[in-house]
Amino acid sequence: MSAESHGTKAIVAALFANLGIAITKFIAWILTGSSSMLAEAIHSVADSGNQMLLLLGGKRAKRAATPQHPFGYGRDRYIYAFIVSIVLFSVGGLFALYEAYHKFSHPEPITQWQWVPVTVLLIAIVLESFSFRTAIVESNAVRGKASWKNFIRHAKAPELPVILLEDLGALLGLVFALFGVSLTLITGNGEWDAIGTAMIGILLVTIAVILAIETKSLLLGEGATPEHVKAIEDAIASDPSVDRLIHMKTLHLGPDELLVAAKIGVRSGDDAAAIAAGINSVETRIREAVPIARVIYLEPDIYHAPSS
Repeated sequence: MSAESHGTKAIVAALFANLGIAITKFIAWILTGSSSMLAEAIHSVADSGNQMLLLLGGKRAKRAATPQHPFGYGRDRYIYAFIVSIVLFSVGGLFALYEAYHKFSHPEPITQWQWVPVTVLLIAIVLESFSFRTAIVESNAVRGKASWKNFIRHAKAPELPVILLEDLGALLGLVFALFGVSLTLITGNGEWDAIGTAMIGILLVTIAVILAIETKSLLLGEGATPEHVKAIEDAIASDPSVDRLIHMKTLHLGPDELLVAAKIGVRSGDDAAAIAAGINSVETRIREAVPIARVIYLEPDIYHAPSS
């Protein structure tokens, strides 16, 4: 199963969880007036919209190449992941911070339906935990031996890191909301509700910034992983028609599509037919070693050692 398939499964699980959670949070906010509940409800709506954006990006990335976009639309997945970070920052984080400011200015205790927000938050934590577990399981299937930090920083498919950070943020946000609501109920001081809301806002803004930074790197264009670079270099060097690899550059056109451009040294005595056959052989070896290397440009040259 590809990273895209694992990512889609995690996205769908998170989408259904967040839609259900958002509805219950809105009901709790209407009944209690808690700013933490409103911030969390908007957070769940933002997360649901983000998951729809990721699904849309995955679908649009599969469009066939056109003369105007000869390398296809694989980077659509990066663009939509970047939009997700903007939505999380603005709709989730900034709204929560605004609501916290408003609540600090006019703190109000929770006097009606006091059991509702705590019950909703505990149920939401359980549901969000299942979504987070799905994201972890699907990520483990593709991250190999990489640490979680390196997986999030260096993954070429953006969906799983986005869902992991969103689900982590959702769980922590629920804990912060539970903290604010519980202390408001215990003390009767609405400022605790505002503090919980502010914590949610700071958390979401932080996660959004991390996602934006990592996705921006993908949008600018990242090369192949060190493992793929080594496999491609070995594939080129192993071909008997190649004297040496002079230099090589790689670029991800999308999570599952890699461009390889290399200058290879050939023997000075080879004729055009032998060189062409050698290039075809090298291309086959590269694709066998790294199947996502779908666009390959090889330039033959005569290697000259640099003068001392």
